[in-house]
Amino acid sequence: MYREHQLKALLEGRRILIAGYGREGQSAERLIGRLLPEAKPAIATKVENGKWLDQDDRWHDDWPFDLVIKSPGIPNFQFSIFNFQLTSLTDLFLQVYGDQVIGVTGTKGKSTTASLIHHLLPGSILAGNIGVPLFDILDEIREDSIVVAELSCHQLENIHRAPHIAVLLNLFQEHLDHYENYMGYKMAKLQIALRQQAGDHFFYCTDNEELRSLVESSKLKVESCLHPYSLDNISAAERQLLDACPLAGDHNRGNALVACRVASLAMRQPISTFNSQLSTFRGLRHRMERVGEVRGITWYDDSISTIPEAAIAAVKALGKVDTLILGGFDRGIDYSPLVDFLRDAPLRNVVFVGQAGRRVHRELSIFNFQFSILTEDDYTKIVPWCAAHTPQGGVVLLSPAAASYDAFKNFEHRGDFFAEQIHKL
Repeated sequence: MYREHQLKALLEGRRILIAGYGREGQSAERLIGRLLPEAKPAIATKVENGKWLDQDDRWHDDWPFDLVIKSPGIPNFQFSIFNFQLTSLTDLFLQVYGDQVIGVTGTKGKSTTASLIHHLLPGSILAGNIGVPLFDILDEIREDSIVVAELSCHQLENIHRAPHIAVLLNLFQEHLDHYENYMGYKMAKLQIALRQQAGDHFFYCTDNEELRSLVESSKLKVESCLHPYSLDNISAAERQLLDACPLAGDHNRGNALVACRVASLAMRQPISTFNSQLSTFRGLRHRMERVGEVRGITWYDDSISTIPEAAIAAVKALGKVDTLILGGFDRGIDYSPLVDFLRDAPLRNVVFVGQAGRRVHRELSIFNFQFSILTEDDYTKIVPWCAAHTPQGGVVLLSPAAASYDAFKNFEHRGDFFAEQIHKL
């Protein structure tokens, strides 16, 4: 294993607790068992009354650990009463391999942009929040390897070293159930720049006002080389490149722009080098994915949409949407941008789902609107209703602007179930 001794040095002689036993917790256990078979880390799966419990709901009254490897979904505040070093799989990985990593984060577009960069850099390794734990790729890494890592706010909040090349795409309200306030969420994201070193590179989009303002106010704390980018300021070669981009919407053009600029920097090649590669990229599942044409209607799955801005961007990107399906789990984010958009949107029908959908409907109901509505939580009823109310040649778009956890395991589960109901028609 490349740089095994450096990774081992971070763990050796420590009394280790793995907090959370999902995909990353299990990956951490495998690595420790491989590097330090005598270490025997403890594993905690949940917390009750300030005590972490093991898989059999048992735990000790004392706290005999000095290093806790935390899974991303667990809020930091659950550890506030303890005295130890808090780290994560991402933190440990970046401390050892950060100089070989291109890290991508942002509220929306992380997976697409990371996958685009990976597509443009043959031989690179794609991992992180996209579904492959970083510890699971250790045997693939060599001295000349490039790792493209999708990184969530949860993975970034405890890091001590940021990726050599970092991308922050945008900032919108999300995960407010995990942080004390919106600023806490934004600062977790900004660690991808604040933890960089001199000689590193930071790309950020100035088209996003929240992000531009945050970076401007934090510039003195950033040691790396700044690379602001905007769709309003592109070269002729870049314009030609983006015209060949197979993904719809300005948000995807922005993702393609920064992906090509990052690839150009990493490979030290002109941006025109990547024209043919960009044109062969295919979008990811559940991201404005064309499910198919059924009953003369074209159906799109944009289940990844969990914030208002994503739903607005999807409707604009498709250009013509007859029926829009909105809503799900309500995390208390601000829906006024979506309400303002819906007031004038040329839609025929809108389906409001879950508590988030009902809140959007309530906020919208004080205004005049022209479309028909359905308030319903059951997709086995929603899909047939959409089929009955959408004209031949029309478009149905699932772009919920809300999380899925009120009825589904995740956004993939929601999108898959939606597609199943369409094919049952």
